[in-house]
Amino acid sequence: MDKHETERLRALPIEGVAGRLGLSVARHKSLCPFHDDHHASLTYNTRRNTFRCFVCDAHGSTIDLVMNALHKSFPDACRWLADGAHVMLHDGRTATPTKPALAKPFDATRYAPFFERPWLSAEARRFLFTERRLSPAVVRWCRLTSWTDRQGTHWLQIPYFSADGTLIGLQNRNLDYRQGSNAPRFRFPYGARCSIYNLPVTAMLRPEEPLYITEGASDCWAMLSSGHKAIAIPSATLLSEADKRLLAAVAAEKHTSFHMYPDSDTPGERLFMQLREALPNLERHQLPPDCKDYAECYLAARNSQDKP
Repeated sequence: MDKHETERLRALPIEGVAGRLGLSVARHKSLCPFHDDHHASLTYNTRRNTFRCFVCDAHGSTIDLVMNALHKSFPDACRWLADGAHVMLHDGRTATPTKPALAKPFDATRYAPFFERPWLSAEARRFLFTERRLSPAVVRWCRLTSWTDRQGTHWLQIPYFSADGTLIGLQNRNLDYRQGSNAPRFRFPYGARCSIYNLPVTAMLRPEEPLYITEGASDCWAMLSSGHKAIAIPSATLLSEADKRLLAAVAAEKHTSFHMYPDSDTPGERLFMQLREALPNLERHQLPPDCKDYAECYLAARNSQDKP
C-alpha cells in the first residue's frame, strides 16, 4: 500500500473505528481497553481524528487504535480497516485477513525477582494497611511490592500469575496519583497480559467451594481479606473469550459455585452480564446502596467494627 492509501485509512472517522472495535463512545469518550478503566478515560479528538487515554497514555491514529486493540501488525491493521471501510488497496483488492502478528512477549524474567522478596515502602504500607485496611496475609499471598521512579513517584507493583504460578503480567499503580495530574494512574510493561487476577487460587479450590469474582484487583484484595476465595477481572473491556472458557473449565472441573457483587455502575453491570453468558449459575449479590464497589463495602464494615 502507498502513502495515500495509508493516509486515507488514517482519515476514517476515529469514533466509527472505535465502534467497530466494540467500544461504546459517548460524548467523545469511551472506556479504555488498554488498562483497568472504570470512568471512560479514552478521549477522541474528532478534529485531529486521534485518540488519547489520559490515564495510561495510549494514543495515536485509527491505525494505532486497531494495532493496539487487536494486537495486529501495521499491515494487518491497515487491511482490517480497509475491509471494513471497503477501501481498495493498491494490489486491487481489499485485504483478506491474515494471521495477526504476535505482540512483543512480556519479559517475565526481568520482573520475577521483584516478587521473590516483595518490599513495601512506607507509602505502599499506608495505602494497603491504613487506607485499605487489608489483611497482611492477603498482601503476602498476592506478592505485592513497591518501587519509586526517578521523579520520586511511588508505585505499587501488582503481579498477575497463571494458575500454576507463572508470572504473565503486571500492573503498576501510582500511589501519588491525583485527579488532573500529569502522571498516569496505571502503567503496564510492554506485552504484559493482565486478564484474570489471582488465578493461583483456583488450584486451591475444593469441590463445590464458592469462588467470588470481583472487578479489579482492589476489590479482590478486599474479598480475600473478608475470608473468601476470589479472583478479579480487570474490567468489562478486558474480558476475553479465552477468559470465559477458562472460568467455564473451572466450573466444570471443580463444580464451583460462582458469586459476584457487581460494581454499582454501567461497566459493572456489563461485566456481570458478560460473565453470566459463560457462567449461567453465577449468583448476584447486591451491594449496600451507599457503596460503589466491594472494596468500599469492606472498608465501611471494618470502620464500623472500630466504633464503640
